[in-house]
Amino acid sequence: MSLYRVSAGAGPDVALLHGWGLHGGLFTELARGLEAHFRVHTLDLPGHGHSTWSKGSADLEGMARRVAEHLPETCSLLGWSLGGMVALRIATLFPKRVPRLVLVATTPKFLKSRDWPYGVDEKTLGGAATGLRRDWRATVNEFLGLQVRGDEKQLETLRELKQSAFAHGEPSTAALGACLEILRTTDLRGELGAVAAPTLVVGGAYDRLTPPAAIAALAAGIAGARAEIVPRAAHAPFLAHREIFLPLVTEFLRGS
Repeated sequence: MSLYRVSAGAGPDVALLHGWGLHGGLFTELARGLEAHFRVHTLDLPGHGHSTWSKGSADLEGMARRVAEHLPETCSLLGWSLGGMVALRIATLFPKRVPRLVLVATTPKFLKSRDWPYGVDEKTLGGAATGLRRDWRATVNEFLGLQVRGDEKQLETLRELKQSAFAHGEPSTAALGACLEILRTTDLRGELGAVAAPTLVVGGAYDRLTPPAAIAALAAGIAGARAEIVPRAAHAPFLAHREIFLPLVTEFLRGS
């Protein structure tokens, strides 16, 4: 299975991993900002954008291993949402390969439960799964709407997301369904103690999918992790609040 990857810049390697239903092109502006200091790799996750799909990527560990096969031997990771879960799993599977880890709008457990009140309810994810069978494109667009809800730049960010959503082609519907199931079933809370890399966890103050409490709980589970909340941002702070996000992440990845 091949994964689409774009690499540019010079310096230590950093890979950017995107969220559900989208592609690495969403990081274009962020990548350009980072390329002054790093060799930046933007990937399309399996079954998304230009990357092909295989059943071996239908669970989180399989996806993490496929992505790791397409990364430099030593590479810091920045993962957003689903991409953050993939980055977390790579960091626990291959700790010596990940010198630094940035988790953006990421949660160790996406689904709400009695012992995890910070997640999305079953009805929301179940509705998305049903919607995929009826109209996958409308379902992706509805999910994009959830990501920007509450952001002070909601309309601007949603427009940008929708304009770029299918710029790398249509995602595999099998991949969309499998990745929704990954979001529904994954619980990484028991593995957080195995993360060895210095870690920065970034969230939006108004995020409805991974609220600040989830960001705080994730950071608390990783030894030495640092949590940062971007004011007035929702689920995509790297888009809506680049002026805050880029220097924050650059400083951390440089070890400053």
